[in-house]
Amino acid sequence: MMNEKQAWELSAWDAHQTLERLRKREVSALEVTDAALLRAEKTAHLNAVVTATPERARADAQRLTGPFAGVPHFIKDLAQVAGVRTTWGSAGTGHFVSKKSDPSVTSFERLGFVSLGKSATSEFGLTATTEPLSFGPCLNPWDETRTAGGSSGGAAAVVAAGVVPMAHAMDGGGSIRIPASCCGLVGLKVSRGRFDMESSTSLPVNIAVHGVVTRSVRDTVDFWRAYTKLVPSRLPPIEVVRPAPARPLRISLVTTTARGDLLDLEVKAAVEAVARRLEGLGHHVDPVPCPWSREEQEDFIGLWALLGFAHQKLARLVVHRGFDASRLDAWTVGLADRFLNFKWDSMQRIRRLRRFKERWAELMSTRDAFLMPTLASLPPLIGHLKTDLPFDEQLERLTRTVPFTGMLNVAGAPAISLPLGRSAAGLPIGVQLAAGFGAEPLLLELALQLEADAPWPLMAPATSLADRLATAG
Repeated sequence: MMNEKQAWELSAWDAHQTLERLRKREVSALEVTDAALLRAEKTAHLNAVVTATPERARADAQRLTGPFAGVPHFIKDLAQVAGVRTTWGSAGTGHFVSKKSDPSVTSFERLGFVSLGKSATSEFGLTATTEPLSFGPCLNPWDETRTAGGSSGGAAAVVAAGVVPMAHAMDGGGSIRIPASCCGLVGLKVSRGRFDMESSTSLPVNIAVHGVVTRSVRDTVDFWRAYTKLVPSRLPPIEVVRPAPARPLRISLVTTTARGDLLDLEVKAAVEAVARRLEGLGHHVDPVPCPWSREEQEDFIGLWALLGFAHQKLARLVVHRGFDASRLDAWTVGLADRFLNFKWDSMQRIRRLRRFKERWAELMSTRDAFLMPTLASLPPLIGHLKTDLPFDEQLERLTRTVPFTGMLNVAGAPAISLPLGRSAAGLPIGVQLAAGFGAEPLLLELALQLEADAPWPLMAPATSLADRLATAG
């Protein structure tokens, strides 16, 4: 059994290095698992883990095979794992234990990942912070007065805190990229059809995908290379990813929102600094307006309201029969009410959103990538986006905070958030790159080039590894 000091020493490894140490037999999968479980216990105050499964994890560590065999992670609590409680971030689910695992979870098991349990999420993943009223806020390891983002906030918090090197996440409107930005991580949202969320394929616009949050670009590359071999799709494979793009790229810089809202000055400065770095690396960068209109952004909010309505009215059918809709968070109820108020023009909104895929393809015909912020602000303080605010106030705050992610889900395009900026107070600032449909390899090559140009910390330094080792004795 590892002691605390040894457990924290292992926390400095990303998944790539963990696998190297496992192959060399410098450490066993059970030791890696026990160390991660101990780190999870020591960081429990972050409220990032909803359900821990230590006995199951120790058993899996000794039986699972695959390219990531022995690497610990967490499953986001919107996915079902057989025999484990699933809450979907909602008090309405009660104490529901899933009878079967979702196909996405089975894929992670086939890759060899050892799940330590379920990570925290907002209710049904419907907002950009992880502060569900039933479970309380998930804290950001960089600054515990701030949100870890959402809806994959728990996943981002356990990775940034050094508990695990990567974790399962989902993205239907920014839910991988937003927490990656808040917590100083790498978060790739892949193209539609690469790894779709099971329920998303039945939506009027298929917007949601599975993925991971990681500390290093190479871990993201390794994951997607392994996944696309395991589950091939019609999209170009992610097999050959060079350490940098093969040619100079044409990149469009966006620092204005569709509504014309002002960015936080430190966020704007961080994105412009990355633009200069890209030019220094030989790429051509030109400023352009926001690539979607205010009307299209409003249409996305309408789609989001439809999701809130669906969860309110259909949860007993699609979640479980005992679901209690009277216990939903106020934000979910507010979304449902908004849909009812605007339901008569919902089909027109859907038609416009469906056309955006073609418009995005047209935009990408004259460039290789867009560069833009992930969030328009620094990671918000806990409570700024809480789900019991008056609905209109929360909607306005969300619209101002996350105006750059949702329409990329509508486009079905790949986008990646990279921890390329820091505020004066040391908070991470995510910078987002987006490309054409199926162009994940190009984004990953650009990400590798930027990472090599100026590497970032692999963990949140709020409590440094040296301090943790000293405290552990």
